[in-house]
Amino acid sequence: MYVEILKSKIHRVTVTDANLNYIGSITIDEDLINAANILPNEKVFIVNNNNGARFETYVIKGKKGSGEICLNGAAARLVQPGDIIIILAYAWMDSEEAKTFEPKIIFPDTETNKLK
Repeated sequence: MYVEILKSKIHRVTVTDANLNYIGSITIDEDLINAANILPNEKVFIVNNNNGARFETYVIKGKKGSGEICLNGAAARLVQPGDIIIILAYAWMDSEEAKTFEPKIIFPDTETNKLK
């Protein structure tokens, strides 16, 4: 049997921009996606701590070291710059592998979105 397990988590980053006129996705600083083991174009689940919104989108690699967290397209309606969000990525795996799997969880500074 396969189960869906948390693979990666970027815990509590601050939205820096919301761009309604882009075709969709979330742009994330390259340092953060590398540290969290998230790939460009990977599907992610977003939780907005400020308003309770929960939604899925895909990742676009942002400029390394920029601290950028930008929601694009329709998702821009679910956040405001300054909102605190959590970014989650899941993976399917065999239930035996899942018993010992450890997700990659990072805790950036919420003021700068930089790694501590």
